[in-house]
Amino acid sequence: MKKNKVSAVLGPTNTGKTFLAIETMISFNSGMIGFPLRLLAREVYDKVIKKIDSSKVALITGEEKIIPLNAKYFLCTVESMPIDKDLEFVGIDEIQMCNDHERGHIFTDRLLNLRGEKITMLMGSNTIKSIIEKLDEDIEFINKERFSKLSFSGHKKISRIERKSAIIAFSTEEVYAIAELVRRQKGGAAIVMGSLSPKTRNAQVSLYQSGDVDYLVATDAIGMGINMDIDNVYFSNTKKFDGKKLRRLTLAEIGQISGRAGRYLNDGSFGITGDCGEINSEEVSFLENHK
Repeated sequence: MKKNKVSAVLGPTNTGKTFLAIETMISFNSGMIGFPLRLLAREVYDKVIKKIDSSKVALITGEEKIIPLNAKYFLCTVESMPIDKDLEFVGIDEIQMCNDHERGHIFTDRLLNLRGEKITMLMGSNTIKSIIEKLDEDIEFINKERFSKLSFSGHKKISRIERKSAIIAFSTEEVYAIAELVRRQKGGAAIVMGSLSPKTRNAQVSLYQSGDVDYLVATDAIGMGINMDIDNVYFSNTKKFDGKKLRRLTLAEIGQISGRAGRYLNDGSFGITGDCGEINSEEVSFLENHK
């Protein structure tokens, strides 16, 4: 029996993994990519319909469904992927989410059971490599290096934070309180949270991307591959309630979020603000070197 061809594209943030998946998908006659976030599925859908006829492209998330009759390409949240379709290419983004205690079972199911007829591409961080190696399939590992440098900038007061910065908080209350503070001191901030409606969220993203405001206040949702023009990421907190308990973020989570700073060839920095707990020097070294 012929083994399935699986391509595992692994590496830190800002390495072009999603870009590679999009280009590979549209080189085939049909394909589908599953994303961890509705916002990301939408962002990629908007990119793909600029490249090919929109009547061939579907967007399927828990909130939005655009499914043309003759759709050949499907951009979905992982939960919304139609698993009964025979497609040449299948991609899963942020495959290390197999480890997530709430959604990991869905990602694990896709990792084990969902395949493209010609190729399956798994994109994510190196933390999942040892699991993928155990699959009894024809696996090719593609290791991606980050395009730009990421460095730690220490603690800064909100009033001193430079433009093109994102400030990360972990509750709706914190997000709104920080946004209000930024508006008073700096004149404007966009807000990005998973709980906003698609229309509001897309409008907030455009507000920041167009340069109408210089600051973004967001939850850790932006850690999941949303590509925005951010130079600096500041944590107002490194603790979050994960549905069961208040816990400190893992280094992988801190790395995933801080890696949103610096797009493509522009270097980025990450730091802390407000009453955020320290990130020690050993942790900083791990984060700067994407370990």
